[in-house]
Amino acid sequence: MPAQQVPEQQEVVVVGSVNADLVVGVERRPAAGETVLGSDLATHPGGKGANQAVAAARLGGRVAILGRVGDDGHGELLRASLADAGVDLTHLITTPGPTGVALITVDPGGDNSIIVSPGANARLAPDDVAAARDLVAGAAVVSFQLEVPQETVLAAARAAAAGGARVVLNLSPAAAVPDELLALCDPLVVNEHEAAFLLPEHGAGDDPAVLAAALLERGPRSVVITLGADGALVADGTVTAAVPSPKVEPVDTTGAGDAFTAALCLRLARGDDLETAARFAVRVGAAAVRRPGAQSSYPTGMDELPGELPGELSEEPPGEPSD
Repeated sequence: MPAQQVPEQQEVVVVGSVNADLVVGVERRPAAGETVLGSDLATHPGGKGANQAVAAARLGGRVAILGRVGDDGHGELLRASLADAGVDLTHLITTPGPTGVALITVDPGGDNSIIVSPGANARLAPDDVAAARDLVAGAAVVSFQLEVPQETVLAAARAAAAGGARVVLNLSPAAAVPDELLALCDPLVVNEHEAAFLLPEHGAGDDPAVLAAALLERGPRSVVITLGADGALVADGTVTAAVPSPKVEPVDTTGAGDAFTAALCLRLARGDDLETAARFAVRVGAAAVRRPGAQSSYPTGMDELPGELPGELSEEPPGEPSD
């Protein structure tokens, strides 16, 4: 009798949302009570969870997702997009009802505004985590966001930490979270506005190093603050380092933060320290803003990344595509 094959460890498991992005270009975003005309409606695969899974897989990572989609056309679109990128869909559950949807407006400068209707994402439950416990606990890195119920995020983070996986939480959309969850984060990933949300005594315009130090006092093991075109700042209580971004001409910033987080997770899974991983991640995020859409903008190889990696990583590819 042949020996049973042991599945290869996933480098990154994403526990999060799977949405259809409904995108309209506008000359300017409307004020309260105002109507503006926009472009034709475009539908793209999205959701912060799915975006991160696709971005990491397109960079050659072994990636799986735990999430839910509805039994509608959007769900079929999203399954196909994830499968095409090589993401393991064993724990992507189809549930009766609508798939999550994000309503996105994009202005000529590439900046966006987003409203999310959770749909099936709101039904991702701790029982789903229990059913996928081996997957979550066996990963190198598990990535979370807050477009699915917090009780599910916390259950999965506990399972990941208990199995020895590294927990990465992108606090988006910004929300109050329990200290227990913050204490598991290594790192907590926020932009300046999300950092300020957790730190009412500070503002988004404060020195990022000051924000990072204050965030570390809240309990995470490390912190990454994303700074848009200015790159990122990383801090772990020992080292605080600014990580500049390559300069590019932005077309659409939708999903760029997810591309950054995905690349960060993949490099952490492969053993990089936090600063080195962030130096790779800012290049991936910069590449993503140069094309419209979220997943459609994500790079698939080093030749698509602006800028250069420092030191020993300058010649190292991000990994071979998974089978």
